[in-house]
Amino acid sequence: MSFANLGLSAELVRAVAEHGYITPTPIQTQAIPAVLAGGDLLAGAQTGTGKTAGFVLPILQLLSTRPAPHSANGRKPIRTLILAPTRELAAQIEESVRVYGKFSKQSSMVVYGGVGINPQITQLKRGVDILVATPGRLLDHHQQRTVDLSHIEILVLDEADRMLDMGFIRDIKRILALLPRRRQNLLFSATFSEEIKTLADSLLNAPAMIEVARRNSTVEITNQKVHPVDRDRKRELLAHLIATNHWHQVLVFTRTKHGANRLAEQLNKDGITALAIHGNKSQGARTRALAEFKEGGLQVLCATDIAARGIDIDHLPHVVNYDLPNVPHDYVHRIGRTGRAGASGEAISLVCVDEHAFLRDIEKLIKREIPQEVVPGFTPDPHAKAEPILQRQGRGQHHNNGAQGKPRSNSGGGRSQGRGAPTAAPSRPRHPNDATAKPQHGRPNRQPAQTHHAAPAAAPKTGTPGHPAPAPTAKRTIVYRFGGRSR
Repeated sequence: MSFANLGLSAELVRAVAEHGYITPTPIQTQAIPAVLAGGDLLAGAQTGTGKTAGFVLPILQLLSTRPAPHSANGRKPIRTLILAPTRELAAQIEESVRVYGKFSKQSSMVVYGGVGINPQITQLKRGVDILVATPGRLLDHHQQRTVDLSHIEILVLDEADRMLDMGFIRDIKRILALLPRRRQNLLFSATFSEEIKTLADSLLNAPAMIEVARRNSTVEITNQKVHPVDRDRKRELLAHLIATNHWHQVLVFTRTKHGANRLAEQLNKDGITALAIHGNKSQGARTRALAEFKEGGLQVLCATDIAARGIDIDHLPHVVNYDLPNVPHDYVHRIGRTGRAGASGEAISLVCVDEHAFLRDIEKLIKREIPQEVVPGFTPDPHAKAEPILQRQGRGQHHNNGAQGKPRSNSGGGRSQGRGAPTAAPSRPRHPNDATAKPQHGRPNRQPAQTHHAAPAAAPKTGTPGHPAPAPTAKRTIVYRFGGRSR
């Protein structure tokens, strides 16, 4: 089957062909006709199967065949709203809109936090047909009355599972209240959980349901492998694998931002070009690092989970889990960066004794055992004992696998908290899981892990000759993780 057989216009088929796509993927084959029919849709597909084109192409088709409404202020009204959880993913979607809409008249733009809002306001004043946005920054524009959502005809929630994981449900509900009641709703997600179905029940009206792959499955053509290794030899093993296998484009996942920075620095000292990408980096730095990596000028990109969302690189050959994720679903998203759109890929996980529980949780989720292979010269110590993740109280430092850093924070779905940003209290309500601090970039801070404090030893009496009061010692909190989640 070709794209022309799906009911798309000649202009869209031509744009898709110029981009190198001839045959639609399974999600596109099912989603495009469903969206063109005008009804609501709940679609689940593995990351990398082409679901973005599955909604962008029919949206462009529908907007081109419908008469454009007129707004009271004379501007071109926004007719389609696409919500995405992160800056990178939002930018990737808007790029796809421009690529596929090359020969159509629909205009598009993207708004997200971490950058100045004034250029976005200027562009919004000129009018736009399709708006791609992160929830926090969209609410910023609503608060400043620089965006009008009263003419929305089509709403898309992309990576809806990730938006729920990140605590955006409150923002989503606020945005839904700003939209006209009569509209077409599309939910696309890399994973298809029960929580997504619950959201769909409250949002969608008799939706068509598409599930191309079974839930929480990984791409079958991705070669998955585990290399057991001691925690303090992970960096050495990674450098060895890159050098001996002549890897030239590797996406490496770390658990923390500091871990990404430190690993990139160490790899550069080893003669391997590397940069880190995470939420503490400016949007410009993230964009430049990603562009250099896509163009092949950068050998290794070290990334955290949130920052890597939206990274869409054709034929990315290697993904490495330097640290296993403590949330099993993140493993599915991580290795989905390779093996995209039918191409083969390799996903390597460097696993130390501390991460065996994480590995069991991942294998339980994906319903398969990942093959293990010990690299010669890196046989792990059979007597090594698992160590809990340590957190020094009051200093916000984690010690795990040789990396230390701030508690996991957010990478920029919405409000800009960049240089020069005001420090006043947030104007919109705090998220329910943010009891103390203003969320960075409009994204909620995660609930702190429950900690277990050892009872303090009784202090000797003071004031007695020969028994001076002991010097206070720093408290240390041990955070235990069970079942892949903090307790």
